[in-house]
Amino acid sequence: MTSKLSKKTSENLIEWFNKKKREMPWRNNRTPYRVWISELMLQQTKVEQAIPYFNKWMKYFPTLLSLSKSSEEEVLKLWEGLGYYSRARNIYKTSIIIKDKYKGHFPANPNDIESLPGIGPYTKAAICSLAYNLDYGVLDGNVIRVLSRFFAYSDNVGKLSSKKELQSIVDLSLPKGKSSEFNEAIMELGALVCTPKKTKCNACPINNNCKAFKKDLVEIYPIKTGER
Repeated sequence: MTSKLSKKTSENLIEWFNKKKREMPWRNNRTPYRVWISELMLQQTKVEQAIPYFNKWMKYFPTLLSLSKSSEEEVLKLWEGLGYYSRARNIYKTSIIIKDKYKGHFPANPNDIESLPGIGPYTKAAICSLAYNLDYGVLDGNVIRVLSRFFAYSDNVGKLSSKKELQSIVDLSLPKGKSSEFNEAIMELGALVCTPKKTKCNACPINNNCKAFKKDLVEIYPIKTGER
């Protein structure tokens, strides 16, 4: 089914985002380091919970260099309460690798980024687009939900083949040179409007072409294992 959002739809999404986006500390003074830390904090953690941790972290470790000069114990202590402590251990390991292998500068090459501990395809795409504005599309739960409803995607989104197809849709939909805005816009739409329940479809900037909305079947998407 591989398709894409039209240029107009993507533009409407970005325009909406620039008007409605939430204030978040990692959206200011955006650097690869700040994007990386925020993305790892947001794994398994809600935005509201991550914000005070991020602010405290940046006060304690304002730069990659200051982080690399710390100890794993200090890092774990600062992470206390966020859970999934392997994230914190990987952050510390990565800071040492960047200090030794990349002279303290966060790598800009996508392959180098993904080779770092704890960074998979999603985090790599987020860093590449949000920090370097490279044309990488992100696919998280919010994006999956938005695309599933927009296209009335009938396959099980838990399947690897479905995720590959949805990733292809995101990649094809990216407005060249605007990946950062587009990725944040579609994620924000899923977080604020195209929510799992109690969707705010009338406030959606792209509802005029949303197949699930037109069919009044929004809440059956995305389709997951055992669901139709």
